[in-house]
Amino acid sequence: MSARKRTVVLISGRGSNMTALIAAASNLDYPAEIVGVISDRANAAGLGIAAARGIATKVISRADYTSKEAHDGAIDAALVSFGVEIVALAGYMRILGARFVEKWLGRMINIHPALLPAFKGLDTHARAIRAGIRIHGCTVHFVTLDMDDGPIIAQAAVPVMVGDSEDMLAARVLKAEHRLYPLALGLVAEGKARMEGGRTVLAHFADDADNSSSVVMAPDPLREETDLEHLARITP
Repeated sequence: MSARKRTVVLISGRGSNMTALIAAASNLDYPAEIVGVISDRANAAGLGIAAARGIATKVISRADYTSKEAHDGAIDAALVSFGVEIVALAGYMRILGARFVEKWLGRMINIHPALLPAFKGLDTHARAIRAGIRIHGCTVHFVTLDMDDGPIIAQAAVPVMVGDSEDMLAARVLKAEHRLYPLALGLVAEGKARMEGGRTVLAHFADDADNSSSVVMAPDPLREETDLEHLARITP
């Protein structure tokens, strides 16, 4: 196979999606290699997870720099030192500046806990429940100048169940995120998904034909209680 794409993950906290990417990249057939993890917070739990897996880590705290531009510049310098080809944001909670984003345009991706373009920004699960939507999910997209507005690479949907709390829905979406992000990063690393003309272009790639008949429904009317006596009367 061709050389694996050198990838650095940016985090601010627990790094659960980072952990999913590291797990996927532990397979040498995976097209991306996680060569480093950068955090803006020294106490981010994900740093310890990455270090325990032998991955280089670096803390670049905003408080150590006189301006946002200087902070972005330090992150950029670290990425260059890692020889990075792809940047993956995984729960990175700072908005990156225009100069930084423009430099890495088409090579930087992010995962968002909603089905974009719906529910951009924060508190996506609580907002989804308040809106009364029945289908929620997550999106991996290319990062552009506008927050949560870049071309979509891949999405995964989950049902919003009757009686869901914010935490219950968040946990269901997070499981989908851990499957979706490795898939999307792999597509970008293989060149099967690229940003071109402000949109995502898929090449040398075909969806699983079985997906064409997949349906996510909530509430699911097919899960009503079965009347066994009725079935017995109509079954030959």
